[in-house]
Formats: sequence, C-alpha cells, structure tokens
Amino acid sequence: MCGRYVAALHPDALVEEFEISTTPVERLTADYNVAPTKKVYLVAERKENGTSVNALEVARWGLIPSWSKDRSRASSMINARVETVAEKPSFRSAFAKRRCLIPASGYYEWSGTQKQPFYIHAADDAPLAMAGLYEWWRDASVAEPDPRAWIMTCTIITTSASVDLAQIHDRMPVMVARGDRPAWLDPTRGGHEALAGIRTPVPLAVYPVSTAVNKVSNNGPDLTLDQG
Repeated sequence: MCGRYVAALHPDALVEEFEISTTPVERLTADYNVAPTKKVYLVAERKENGTSVNALEVARWGLIPSWSKDRSRASSMINARVETVAEKPSFRSAFAKRRCLIPASGYYEWSGTQKQPFYIHAADDAPLAMAGLYEWWRDASVAEPDPRAWIMTCTIITTSASVDLAQIHDRMPVMVARGDRPAWLDPTRGGHEALAGIRTPVPLAVYPVSTAVNKVSNNGPDLTLDQG
C-alpha cells in the first residue's frame, strides 16, 4: 500500500512539470508527511474553451464514493488495487472516467517487525506522478451554494511491488512516466485502455529514514534524510 508520502514541490514547479493551465486559488504548503484525509494536489484533464488542458486541483486523500452517506470510510480508501479497481463499486466509476495524477517527491514504506521506515523516490530525483482516481462527494450537511457542499477526494492506485522493492513491502503505487501521462488522464479512454498505456518504467531508489516519520504530527525535510 501507500500510506504516507511527500508532497514538497512548489506549485510553480508543478505547473511546469505537469504542463498545468489552470491552478486552484488555494495554495498548499510543502508537506513531508502526507497522511490520509489531508489536503493534497492532483492533476486532472479539463475542458477550457473546447480544448483539453491539465488542471491542478486540491482534494482530500481518501476517496469517498459519490453514493456514500457520510465520509467515515475516507481514511480506509486511500489506495485502490489495480487488480480490482475496475470491479470495486467504490472505484469503478472513477476508474472509467475520473483518473488523475497525484504528484509526489517520494513516498514512505515500512518493513520488518521493527517497522523500519524507508523513503522511496525517483532514481533521478525527478517528481513522481502516482496514478490516481478522484471523485466528488456531496456533503448533505452543508447547504448550497456554499462551496464546502462539494468535496473532491482521491485515491492512489497500487500494484505489486517491483523485485527490488518487494523485500520492503509487497505493494507500491502505480507510477506514470511523463510520456504516458496524457493517455492516462484522457477521459475519452476507458479505464483498461488508459491503464494499458502506462508502459514506461520509472526507476526508483530507496533508503532508510528516521522513525520520526512514524508520528503523523512530525513534518519537515529532515524526515527524508538517509539514515543508512
């Protein structure tokens, strides 16, 4: 699974990396310990004057299906398994037409009985793009036109870990290389077709980090320092 990650890229860097045309009013600060239900950035395709563009959006991590009566399941819906994402009622609609990219500097995973944390990032230190899904949920407790009546939420798609990472954990996020991103975001493609377009491997590097990351309230770049 992917239960914590680092979102430290400045919005301006995201605009350049993901060729963003539309940005949100809300600006998020760098977060070195992103946990479930926190606000995060995602990239999705939108129509702007009849042209498809990439938009940077703010969502909450932990998908709430549109049909859900409340938000209680959000913290358990942070990941969607690639093997079942097309069939699961919670994800299948979003997989078909609401796919996104979730930018990250890297992510954390834990291993062994001592729960040693590791930091996993691109081997060339480039920004990562994790395959994701997003959904809109109507909060019935908030009256429209209050913008809080609608909440955008998201989840990260996971797959079997690569051979070099499997010794740490058996799952990892689906990473989308630059050249494969447009096809994944294209809402005119079906989910399976879009998934088949993710073909380019993204080389990753890994090293141990401090157990300070285990505490959600801890934050800052020191969490990603190599402790090997």
